[in-house]
Amino acid sequence: MTRPHVAIAHDYLTQRGGAERVVLAMLRAFPGAELYTTVYNPSTTYPEFADHRVHTVTSLQRLPLLRRDHRLGLPLYQPAIDRAPVIDCDVLLVSTTGFAHGFRTTGRKLVYCHSPARFLYLVDDYLGDGGRHSPVGVALGALRPPLIRWDQRAAHSADRYLANSTTVRQRIADVYGIDATVVPAPPAVSSTTVPEPPSALSDWADGFHLIVSRLMPYKNVDKAIAAFRSMPDQRLVIVGKGPQRDELRRGLPSNVRMLEGISDGELAWCYRTARALIAPSFEDYGLTPLEAGAFGTPTLALHAGGYLDTVADCLSGAFFDEPTPTAIRDAVRRTVGTSWDREAIAQHVERFSEPRFHEALQAKVDLLSHSSGLGR
Repeated sequence: MTRPHVAIAHDYLTQRGGAERVVLAMLRAFPGAELYTTVYNPSTTYPEFADHRVHTVTSLQRLPLLRRDHRLGLPLYQPAIDRAPVIDCDVLLVSTTGFAHGFRTTGRKLVYCHSPARFLYLVDDYLGDGGRHSPVGVALGALRPPLIRWDQRAAHSADRYLANSTTVRQRIADVYGIDATVVPAPPAVSSTTVPEPPSALSDWADGFHLIVSRLMPYKNVDKAIAAFRSMPDQRLVIVGKGPQRDELRRGLPSNVRMLEGISDGELAWCYRTARALIAPSFEDYGLTPLEAGAFGTPTLALHAGGYLDTVADCLSGAFFDEPTPTAIRDAVRRTVGTSWDREAIAQHVERFSEPRFHEALQAKVDLLSHSSGLGR
């Protein structure tokens, strides 16, 4: 059977996050596929991208500010993508949370959606408390109508839509009127990753609670810090970076530590050593509980969003109902001393493995290409 010529597209490669991890998994599913994006900064995203052919096909790559912070160019991506060259392939596999579904192709377009753009459809979550009245919020309010019109056209240019969770599948239906198929994303850090203890935690090797998250308002990391401020006998490690970094570091209690830029091995050590992962935000897809669960570590998660797909209550973790310091504190207190079945947690995670993700994507690509008689 002749395999289709697959290319992959992603919004921008300027950070280290779950969506970028999924793109790397896509590249492993389709070896030799070329990768297209708007802006690429090798120093701030995963180094593995340097092993692939990455094409920045818009003029935005020439703007250093966007390579440092892609959010500064929100109004620019859509017109830049409209002017980008048509991507020549049988199937363009698109990973997107915002723009890449607008890339044009000579073949079919299969979109893997992490979420319709938060800055268009979940503005308050994206900007945080009071964000609508900030300069960025005011500008975004004025720009939203034409950006939404473009986004709707881009979404309906796809031949098929995939969603990473049932929550995102419903959001795609609500926003675009498109019926997407759920294909869960795999955890990037697995039990095969060799743990390496971070030097900053050498005196905390006997355990702590853990958060792995971008430091943005809707992630509710500040609520978790407040919860642990009221529990001086418990420790919290936060791994991640983002716009709230400096704000969160101010007044950090002595039982909370923040790390960033650590290796996969160091992250694996954090997952394995943690007593539990804290997941306090409304997430489109609950990826970090799968990464923690690969090491048999349970998750205390907000009872909402993607965590409903990836956390099995009383098996791989427990839920709390509100993203508040009180609810987080109560969940920690309630589960301290719980004897979790770490082997059962790891077995639960196996249902979301990367080989299963590869098989699902390859089947969707083959079905789409063969339905049109494509293939080279």
